[in-house]
Amino acid sequence: MKQPECVALLLAGGQGSRLGGLTRNRAKPAVSFCGKYRIIDFSLSNCTYSNINTVGILIQYKPFLLNSYIGLGSAWDLDNPFSGGVHILPPFLGNSEGSWYNGTANAVFQNYEFINFYNPKYVIILSGDHVYKMDYNLMLKFHKQKNSEITIATIQVPQEEASRFGILTVDKDERVTDFKEKPLQSDSNLASMGVYIFNWATLKQALIEDDENFHSENDFGKNIIPQQLGDGARVYAYNFQGYWRDVGTIESYYHANMESLREGHFLNVFDPKFRIFSNEDIFPPHFMGSAAKIENSLVCNGCIVHGNVSNSILASGVYVGKGVQIKDSILLPYAKVHDGSIINKTIIGEKAEILGQCIVGAEGQSTPEQEGITVIEDYHIIPMGSRIEAGENVYRTR
Repeated sequence: MKQPECVALLLAGGQGSRLGGLTRNRAKPAVSFCGKYRIIDFSLSNCTYSNINTVGILIQYKPFLLNSYIGLGSAWDLDNPFSGGVHILPPFLGNSEGSWYNGTANAVFQNYEFINFYNPKYVIILSGDHVYKMDYNLMLKFHKQKNSEITIATIQVPQEEASRFGILTVDKDERVTDFKEKPLQSDSNLASMGVYIFNWATLKQALIEDDENFHSENDFGKNIIPQQLGDGARVYAYNFQGYWRDVGTIESYYHANMESLREGHFLNVFDPKFRIFSNEDIFPPHFMGSAAKIENSLVCNGCIVHGNVSNSILASGVYVGKGVQIKDSILLPYAKVHDGSIINKTIIGEKAEILGQCIVGAEGQSTPEQEGITVIEDYHIIPMGSRIEAGENVYRTR
């Protein structure tokens, strides 16, 4: 087997509790996005596009659905064992004191032997819960040109949102001079995307030192990067110019989906030169009934629509009954809305069911920019004639 120049470690183990009912049954990277995809599809497709063929996926929370979805990686052309392939890497108990992953750095440290088996020159650390298209080769080229030891992909964010991210300060040569994880105040708005390229020799030593530090939280943003800067490592910021969204909250998830309905949207899942691949089930064509009316919406295969759908996303296998009105909403796979119901600014979870004559979400006129997003958890059934107010999170009883 040819030794890979770069190995990818994709962090996909987070619980994603800020997504509420959307992640009670599945890991955040396995949540449906833009109708046809799962969130993890974007990072995996980026690896395919960048010819990074050795990918370790670090799974911890609710692993079964994500594990079965990824399979051998064939949907992303990552199933060739002679070029590395895709590997599912759960926490394990070995001869030493193994444990659940305790922070992003600890997750990578627990898979030290996996990386060392391939012994690459570079390791790229990715997150499984971001939506973006990126050619990692361009970032790797920048890393080499700067003779960098650590390169951090960055993007400009609004100043008022800086406290949500790791924030960098750089000099005129793009070398990082300061890094603060989620600072309350900062003069910079250059944010880390959570995409890092390390020289393997640098990462190896950093992980060992971090594991030996009992005061460390074992996190790249909180510990590894600041420590390496303090030790004088060559750390550079790669300024990414494309579309990128962290979809870790209900609001960011909703708005990122809604952005895909805008004309000229930067993500452009229709671009044949940079496809986003998925392991979606095979469905028949969608069916539009004689009274159906669709306006500015994405309707995936397997949908049956008899009602009115406006500015919304219907994932695969969704059913919309007669007289139904759906506006500014996202219906995840296999959701069902029965006759006469009104759905407004609502995320309906996978296999959830809204029985007839229900009103779910805000009534009247609304826009995707307004808050008050209603969320119906996966598998939940809303009884006939129910009224669910705007902004409610409806969980099924267990």
